[in-house]
Amino acid sequence: MLVATAAANAAAEVVRSAAAGASSLLWELKGVSDFVTEVDRTAELRMSEVIRSAVPDASVMGEELSPDSLIRARGTTFVADPIDGTTNFLHGYPQYSVSIGVLVDSSLVAGVVLNVVSGELFTATHGGGAYRNGDRIAVSSIDSPSRALIGTGFPFKRQDLLDDYSRQFIEISRQTAGIRRAGSAALDLADVACGRFDGFWELVLSPWDVAAGILLIQEAGGVVTDMQGQSKTVSHGPVVAGNPSIQPWLLKILAKRAH
Repeated sequence: MLVATAAANAAAEVVRSAAAGASSLLWELKGVSDFVTEVDRTAELRMSEVIRSAVPDASVMGEELSPDSLIRARGTTFVADPIDGTTNFLHGYPQYSVSIGVLVDSSLVAGVVLNVVSGELFTATHGGGAYRNGDRIAVSSIDSPSRALIGTGFPFKRQDLLDDYSRQFIEISRQTAGIRRAGSAALDLADVACGRFDGFWELVLSPWDVAAGILLIQEAGGVVTDMQGQSKTVSHGPVVAGNPSIQPWLLKILAKRAH
């Protein structure tokens, strides 16, 4: 946990120092509405340096440095995103984060999500609980969908899923208190863990988006699955999360509205 936190802080310093000039950065297009800048790469390099200086044998899976690397079946793997919410960062929209999940022998043991703008730090260890700035957190107790606030993310990398997503969005909008889309999945999952959101879903996410958030929610008493209701692993694919009452309801609605 200490290494992951130090690495997250190091990456966040790089990002903060570049924030004032973000509008003048060169945007490179990786995919549909999916951008990367030199700040992403520099922050990830700095993060990797901190990790490898402390844990020389560790593997680092990062969005920019090694997006196709595998999580080790044996040993320690840090799954990291130096800027989750790059488009927000580029526009000066204050919702972006550093996210690091730590796996030992392919099992999640620690997670850190750091809100770069506010400095809010979420941490979790397997069996040790979830925390915000050192204070213990828990998922919400809301059990009525009509009172629930749900987080989401648009499937901008897979526009072929927009029709399915639109049906899901409409149905959930009709039955809940509201839906929010802020643009950083790692922060959205942290918001589920601390009870700000009662549920969350997104159809297309990567391992570095979810690794820390999965553990945060589980240690805060929540549930995180894939679209089939299986416990979510650190992998590509959809995520359905929430407190123990809202998550099953959300999963049922999503399945009904997907083709």
